[in-house]
Amino acid sequence: MKHQTILIFTTLFALFTSPLLAQDGNFIKDYLERLENSKRYLILVAETMPEDKYTFKATPESMSFAENLMHIGWAMDWHSQSLMGGREARDWNTDTELKVDNKTKTEMIATITETFDKTITFISNFDTKKLEERLDYFGLDRTKRQVLLLLADHITHHRGQMLVYMRLNGLKPPRYVLYQ
Repeated sequence: MKHQTILIFTTLFALFTSPLLAQDGNFIKDYLERLENSKRYLILVAETMPEDKYTFKATPESMSFAENLMHIGWAMDWHSQSLMGGREARDWNTDTELKVDNKTKTEMIATITETFDKTITFISNFDTKKLEERLDYFGLDRTKRQVLLLLADHITHHRGQMLVYMRLNGLKPPRYVLYQ
């Protein structure tokens, strides 16, 4: 009787948890598709803006087009590698890899491409059981799933600023494609 009870509870547990684990796998799969599309679109935006316009700012206190681009890379690295992955965060004051610094347009595009690739690899290998782990996110209690969603919003926010900069310079941004 004891073995039958254990078998029944094990079977019920498996029936109820398997769909939840599959949902987490689907979340990661969907998120990666979105991130890949976002990468392609951001690179297209970066390639379309002429290099002599990379220093353009809408207002003096705004980030330039180039600073927005590299800020996206910094945020991807921090959200994935540091916040979710536990690696020590880069020191904003001394680290130049993800800053504009003296990079050319080509170098910035290569850097943002590499950062997207590292983030995609990190998320591809992320243990979905950790999606519900909670973190302090600027004083807010958030799950790692929420952190990924916040990262996607952050990328979209700064890419949107870059699209406005293109319009302010008389350029037509690349055609928007859904699910980015």
